[in-house]
Amino acid sequence: MGRPREHDLDALIDRATALMVERGVHGLTLRELARESGASNGAIYHAFGSRAGLVARAYLREAERFLVVQQEVVEEAVERDPDDAFGPVVAAAQAASVVAERSPTSASFLLLVRLDELLEEDVPDDLRERLRGLRRQVGTVLTRLAGLALGRDDALAVDAVRACVVDVPTGLLLRGGRLTDPHAVARVEAAVRGIMAAVPPAPRDA
Repeated sequence: MGRPREHDLDALIDRATALMVERGVHGLTLRELARESGASNGAIYHAFGSRAGLVARAYLREAERFLVVQQEVVEEAVERDPDDAFGPVVAAAQAASVVAERSPTSASFLLLVRLDELLEEDVPDDLRERLRGLRRQVGTVLTRLAGLALGRDDALAVDAVRACVVDVPTGLLLRGGRLTDPHAVARVEAAVRGIMAAVPPAPRDA
């Protein structure tokens, strides 16, 4: 049995992400996806191999799309007000809302899955390498944002940015389904600016 064609694979991932948002990441099996999508068990297993493979493929697709949008809004923030040092971090943190306006399921799914936790799953080697590459790409984004906001890229600065663009949107937007709620989005900005303003000075070299 051959692997499903690319557009068929995308359709399966679309259905899988919707079901995982509805039931939780661990609430979907490949057999259930086959039943819900109408695809054969053989096609599903050939495409994804395991539940971890399914989650990894879905995450890679959605994360790569998300990073494109996030980069766009960060660049817009830089161009809009070069003197607003925290503006790019705010934009990056609010990118989930931008994505949610276009695809609520994609944004919700991304906020449900933690990359580091996914790498601990029994993921096929080829997908694991792609996930590691994605993690490096995310690290580059965080480092750049720290440099834009604080003029430094030490661990304290990067950790603060990570809290802003990962933890804050998860806590304020995902819970309660407030991804596109303007009041929640405004609270994201307030939280980000507060966190960035409170970053301690860079540690002195020993």
